[in-house]
Amino acid sequence: MESIYQSTPEGTVTFLPHRLNRQPIVVRGLTADELWICTGLSASAGLVLGIPAAWLANSIAVIPTSIVLSIAAGLFIGGGLLRRKKRGRPGTWLYRQIQWWLANHYPRLASQLGMHELITHSGHWSTRRGGA
Repeated sequence: MESIYQSTPEGTVTFLPHRLNRQPIVVRGLTADELWICTGLSASAGLVLGIPAAWLANSIAVIPTSIVLSIAAGLFIGGGLLRRKKRGRPGTWLYRQIQWWLANHYPRLASQLGMHELITHSGHWSTRRGGA
């Protein structure tokens, strides 16, 4: 029986699965890092919405309730949206998209975060090769 893994005479495997270094999917198509991003943004939105609601209801218990409800909604809605957006794209697409958005909208912040090397030029690119 022939092995699908090819090896050299020294015994080193020359073929490694392409999914070996990818983060596993945790919840609703999100990796662990994407889950933290979605949870953090949802919790922040819940806090912002919960403070005025707690003041109107005259009860501090509205704030954590708002945070929990917004995290649940954020994971359900955000997970579905991100899963659709990521379909067929490379694993680092979301992070590059965030970097690109920051570089275009907040260039000073992006340079402080070390994103100044990101290419943001859009237009015609040429390889400068001769030919027809």
